[in-house]
Amino acid sequence: MNNAALQLKIKQRLNKLASNDYDNIECWQIVEAFNKAQVEWVRRQLHGNNLYKEGDEGSKRRVDDLQILLNQTRLYGNDRIKFFESRPLPADYLQYKRVDAYAKSECCPERGITVYLAEEANAEQLLRDMYRQPSFEWGETFCTIMGNRIRVYTDNKFDLSNCSLTYYRQPRRIEIAGCVDPYTQAASAQDIICEFKDDIVELLIDEAVSILAGDIESMNQFQRGTQTAERNN
Repeated sequence: MNNAALQLKIKQRLNKLASNDYDNIECWQIVEAFNKAQVEWVRRQLHGNNLYKEGDEGSKRRVDDLQILLNQTRLYGNDRIKFFESRPLPADYLQYKRVDAYAKSECCPERGITVYLAEEANAEQLLRDMYRQPSFEWGETFCTIMGNRIRVYTDNKFDLSNCSLTYYRQPRRIEIAGCVDPYTQAASAQDIICEFKDDIVELLIDEAVSILAGDIESMNQFQRGTQTAERNN
C-alpha cells in the first residue's frame, strides 16, 4: 500500500478529510503514529498478547505475518575465559530467536552444537550442572544475553568456529516524501512504504488511528480503532 492511500485511510477514519479546524493532522503525526503502531503490534504478536493468545510462531498466521522480520547475521566477537562474547547486537535487533554454532576441539573435527538460551543469573549453576553444562561430546551448550551482547558458553572445553544469530528485527519505519520531522528538522527525501502485506497494513492503520484519536481525545474513533485492530488480527 502506498503512502498516499495510507494517509487517506487514516484521515477518513478520523473524520479529517475536509476539516479546517485545529484538529488537522500533520503528515509527521501520521508517520509517528504509524511507526509507533507497527512496533506495538509486532511486540503484541511476538508475546502472544492478542485476541487468540498466539505468540511467536504460535500458529500459521503468526508465522506468515512475522516471517518478514526474521533476520540472520554472523556473530563476531572475542573468546573469554568461559565463553565467547559477541560484538554489540545489530542496531535493528528486536527479539531473540536462536543461535546456531559450530565447534571444534583438538581430538575431533568441527560439528554443529545446539545452543539453548538461559538466564544470566543461572550461568554459574549451569556450568556446574553435569546435565546442562557445555559439552562437545553431546553437542550442547547455552548462551545468555548481557550488555547488548550474546555470550555462548564453552567452559574451555571446545572452541567456536562459527556462530550466527537469528532474530526478529525492528519493522522498517515509513517516511512520507517532503514531510519534515519536527524532532530532527529534516525533510524526508523519498517515500518509504510499509513492508507488511496490505491486510496487515489495514490493521496497522486502525492502530495508528487509535493512537491519533487518543492524542486528540476523540473517544469514538479511539474505541473503534482499538476494537477493529484486535478483532481482525
